[in-house]
Amino acid sequence: MSIKQKANKLLDNRFGPVFLVTLLLCSISLVTRLSLLIFSASAVDWSILNLLKIFVIGLFYDLAAATFAVIPIVLYLWLLPSKWYNRKFNKVLLFIYFFFVVFTLIFNAVSEWFFWEEFSVRYNFIAVDYLVYTTEVIGNIRQSYPINSIMIGLVLITTAIVYLLRKRITASTHHKSSFGQRTKIALVLLCLPVLTYFGVSHKLKYLSKNQYVNELSGNGMYDFGFAFWNNQLDYNTFYKTIPIKNAQSILSHLLQQDTVIKNGTFKNTSRAISNPGTENKMNVVLISVESLSAEFLTAFGNTQHITPQLDSLAKEGMLFDNLYASGTRTVRGLEALSLCIPPTPGQSIVKRPDNKNLFTLGSIFRAKGYNSRFIYGGYGYFDNMNEFFSNNGYEVTDRSALQDSEIHYSNIWGVADEDLFTLSLRELDKDYKNNKPFFAQIMTVSNHRPYTYPEGRIDIPSHTGREGAVKYTDYAIGKFIREAKQKPWFANTLFVIVADHCASSAGKVQLPVDKYHIPMIFYSPGHIAPGKFEKLTAQIDIGPTILGYLNFSYNSKFFGQDVFKMKDSDERAFISTYQSLGYIKNSKLVILDPNKKAATYKPDFTTGNAVAIPADQKLIDEAISNYQMASYLYQNGLYGVEAQKK
Repeated sequence: MSIKQKANKLLDNRFGPVFLVTLLLCSISLVTRLSLLIFSASAVDWSILNLLKIFVIGLFYDLAAATFAVIPIVLYLWLLPSKWYNRKFNKVLLFIYFFFVVFTLIFNAVSEWFFWEEFSVRYNFIAVDYLVYTTEVIGNIRQSYPINSIMIGLVLITTAIVYLLRKRITASTHHKSSFGQRTKIALVLLCLPVLTYFGVSHKLKYLSKNQYVNELSGNGMYDFGFAFWNNQLDYNTFYKTIPIKNAQSILSHLLQQDTVIKNGTFKNTSRAISNPGTENKMNVVLISVESLSAEFLTAFGNTQHITPQLDSLAKEGMLFDNLYASGTRTVRGLEALSLCIPPTPGQSIVKRPDNKNLFTLGSIFRAKGYNSRFIYGGYGYFDNMNEFFSNNGYEVTDRSALQDSEIHYSNIWGVADEDLFTLSLRELDKDYKNNKPFFAQIMTVSNHRPYTYPEGRIDIPSHTGREGAVKYTDYAIGKFIREAKQKPWFANTLFVIVADHCASSAGKVQLPVDKYHIPMIFYSPGHIAPGKFEKLTAQIDIGPTILGYLNFSYNSKFFGQDVFKMKDSDERAFISTYQSLGYIKNSKLVILDPNKKAATYKPDFTTGNAVAIPADQKLIDEAISNYQMASYLYQNGLYGVEAQKK
């Protein structure tokens, strides 16, 4: 029997529509995979073995996804009585069903293309996360792409495919079968998704050293389902561990540098930070800039001159040129800046339950008599910002505090950055008039797709790409600083400008270090002399460093350290995705994966590539200790403000 005859036999029976859906899913997935491969050709490690991995493992995951996709049609074909199966209404329902299936598959393929264009990965935790904020996500899509034209095109393509398959769709309606016969086949087909759920490992796609090959080996729908069911990763369950006493001992040694341990003992991360002399009660404005990669600034080699204001501030202040972001999402940046804790796997603490009354930078400033603020250009319900910051030592102000007449421009993510800074100046003036020193963490939004902003501010038209959005945000920051200089509180204020994360996290390797390199500027004329700080710095170090600069003494629970007092041997940084945890130290990179594996690499800090080297057990144990203890303290309620008293 030929392949064509075998295919016809599978399609031309009662359960033929099941196999037709499977064929459609695999075919469209293949086209998607080929398209993404061609799009990413320059980043893929081309070899026969890698191509086999992409297409063979890819087909395996396509079939795994199909076992779930066919459940509705299996149930329908099983339960619909044979006497009704050849009737017109059934044929109409089958046509409607297949139109829906084909449209969904093609829509998913287009969505995967856009997701890949943005993140260079299949659907993952980010895609699941976006489901919660459909208003923002759908709005972003509508403002970024010609969605109406795309939808019309998808409907036309779907109609054409269904028309071409019309005979195959109704071929099965001529076949009768008893309920017993249908039951046997249906139960087998319904057992397949159960076997897939328990028997298919997500690790199969990670068989190549090239990250693009690994991602292309997957199936977006299957990966989405996996991310949905595994959006919380318990550290002890999924990652390599050591005895908690050993982890605490190692962390004790790492954190005791330049600190005085309370009562002569180390309890978790609690310790007394003692800075002799008078505290410097300067105001602090911490500007967290959306997606500001270091590579955008002239100081890091950019020749486009899209950050003239930041370039000027970098020359007038202190530029940190060896700083690395904790993660790839805004919530990771907010977590690092406020909690000063290594990124725990899975969901950011900012979005987790039971995240109230934690030990934060805002709570320390508040204890010192400051008014601690979090000011955001969008609506603060997004990413749980309002809930998190308002319950952890901050007063929250978002775009709802602005009148319509005060907004020059807005998109789905929030108001233009210049309007955010107008709001910020108003709030800071209030604190000054009330004789309150202030700490304000300001989160910008304009450097985000759809990259739109008010016209006439810069020489790049709105909606033309990332470079324009970067230059507009730079313009808004420069305008804010100029206006702040006219305020009576300016001379006693420290401005800290830092990115929340990079513009892209895509690379040929699992954790490309260059995609975590972010800039930071300490700016305070008359207080900070121009210069550069070149030591390796983690994003979680920013809070303790600000407090150290102010000469504050306080009881700390932070994992971060004051880098101005840091010894060369203490330099390290943390980088991560939602599941891969990285530890940079001594020009090496340790990666902890959720398969209880740990590996050591030699990274290229310029290209982001990394080469596996023999395991450095000391660094691996340090990495484990930091990440394991961070998860342990949060899960056991030991990273709270009250926990200091235990």
